[in-house]
Amino acid sequence: MFEHFPWLPFLIAITALTMSPGVDSLLVIRNAARGGLRDGLLTSLGICLGLFAHATVSALGLSVILLSSATLFAAMKIAGAVYLAWLGIQSLRSAWHARGMQISVQRAGVVPAATSLREGLLSNVLNPKPIIFYMAFLPQFIDPAHSALLQSLAMAAMHFAIATVWQGLLALMVERARTLLARPRVSRILDGITGVLLLGFGARLAATQS
Repeated sequence: MFEHFPWLPFLIAITALTMSPGVDSLLVIRNAARGGLRDGLLTSLGICLGLFAHATVSALGLSVILLSSATLFAAMKIAGAVYLAWLGIQSLRSAWHARGMQISVQRAGVVPAATSLREGLLSNVLNPKPIIFYMAFLPQFIDPAHSALLQSLAMAAMHFAIATVWQGLLALMVERARTLLARPRVSRILDGITGVLLLGFGARLAATQS
């Protein structure tokens, strides 16, 4: 099925997409700062699991419906925008009440695993940008002689691996800097910037024309 697959162009494109600043990276950094390496890695896992949903939607052609139906696409954009705005408001609230991060061995366990996974998964699944990207990008690498669904899921698995490594490195970098983040002023600045950026992403997503 992948005998003639153009590995290099695919991997270069997916790696560039993964490393470009965006909502996923911001959320991993935010949550790693909030609850430590475990929080960041679980958030990354949730985000990366969402890639399989986008690959499936793309392969089954449902994304065509989203792109052709103004009502459905607008509803998805609004849902994604509202969720991003909510995350942004949470960060701004944290910035307003910042007292610095309490560094302790048990700190990472404060945030339930389900919360980290849910935030990552919903942030990715409710963002229509990956659907549009997958719909435009994956068909270039699909062999019509084989199952489009299996090929799409295989490419999503490669994307999953690359994104997991990159976002894991981001979470680790934040973990190493937690002593600095323990200072209330630094914590306030980080939460404030992240909150504004998340609100900006949400506003931009809501304002994008279908």
